Amino acid sequence: MNALAATSRNLRRASKLLGLDSKLEQSLLIPFREIKVECTIPKDDGSLASFVGFRVQHDNARGPMKGGIRYHPEVDPDEVNALAQLMTWKTAVAAVPYGGAKGGIGCSPGELSTSELERLTRVFTQKIHDLIGTHTDVPAPDMGTNAQTMAWMLDEYSKFHGHSPAVVTGKPIDLGGSLGRDAATGRGVMYATEALLAEYGKCISGSTFVIQGFGNVGSWAARLIHEKGGKIIAIGDVTGSIRNTSGIDIPALVKHRNEGHAMKDFHGAEVMDSTELLVHDCDVLVPCALGGVLNKNNAPDVKAKFIIEAANHPTDPEADEILAKKGVVVLPDIYANSGGVIVSYFEWVQNIQGFMWDEEKVNNELEKYMSSAFQHIKAMCKSLDCNLRMGAFTLGVNRVARATLLRGWEA
Repeated sequence: MNALAATSRNLRRASKLLGLDSKLEQSLLIPFREIKVECTIPKDDGSLASFVGFRVQHDNARGPMKGGIRYHPEVDPDEVNALAQLMTWKTAVAAVPYGGAKGGIGCSPGELSTSELERLTRVFTQKIHDLIGTHTDVPAPDMGTNAQTMAWMLDEYSKFHGHSPAVVTGKPIDLGGSLGRDAATGRGVMYATEALLAEYGKCISGSTFVIQGFGNVGSWAARLIHEKGGKIIAIGDVTGSIRNTSGIDIPALVKHRNEGHAMKDFHGAEVMDSTELLVHDCDVLVPCALGGVLNKNNAPDVKAKFIIEAANHPTDPEADEILAKKGVVVLPDIYANSGGVIVSYFEWVQNIQGFMWDEEKVNNELEKYMSSAFQHIKAMCKSLDCNLRMGAFTLGVNRVARATLLRGWEA
């Protein structure tokens, strides 16, 4: 089941639990706007290259639409649609005043030079500048993009609309970015893990972890879990997978990867088969990479007691059912990885106010939002007798449905 089908299925299940009107449910499914643009740029060698860009604006009942820009060869309309819809529910679960959107360009950023990436970003921004805005749709970085990408977007947008720092989040600090934003998603994962484990009388310290993915989210989650006393016994990324039952030295591994070395060449652990990473024996499994990595083929062999979905849609619905029967507790993505959008909201607020916060305030506020959201999810689980995924989906869908009805959606 692809990401869009799975996300829509979860919405329908949540709608049924909430007893929503079928017309309202259909309204919540349909995106507000779908944009497809061709982006042609001159390459460094003088040849022309064309790429297809997308922006899906899903819902704005609760505020400006919000969502990342992804540069990846597998970007397609279905994936962008699914991720835009997920952002609608995620912002509602996190209780930040946004709707959902997502964008992307089908490209391989690693095969493009810095100047080519800049030209591509500026052309894409030119094509969508009149459809985004501080109070309309606020992009952010995602897979394959970063703070520099947002700096180019901000600069290109400002050529048309004047200085507008709040039009994108995840910017460099020197251009109005927020302190704590780089670590925000990983820090949110750590706070979410603390909240879940506490429900079972456990804590991060003394628990064993396996982490799949060592990009921004995975590396920060690993660092912060390690600082809290968690023992990370296996970890992997596109350059290989490693394990050490005594615990991997995460600061040393971060240094190793930052120097450009492959995961498999790290001396503080043994190389393992990457296909075994997700089924390695541990207390907590944290998938931080692409979607669909847990499926009906490997779910029966998962040995973790808890799964923290730091990636978007890492668990297929078929795997969800298998894991539930095994008694594995899954903390869903629309809550577990919401730290990034929460701190993006803080960045947006700071830009609008023209008043910047210190990092301690950012992190303290993030912890409050993550803790509050978990308590609200628990309350929905108790009220509707459902699992955490449906608790999160019903919480998000209910908040968006209420806002939609209050605005007079049938008028």
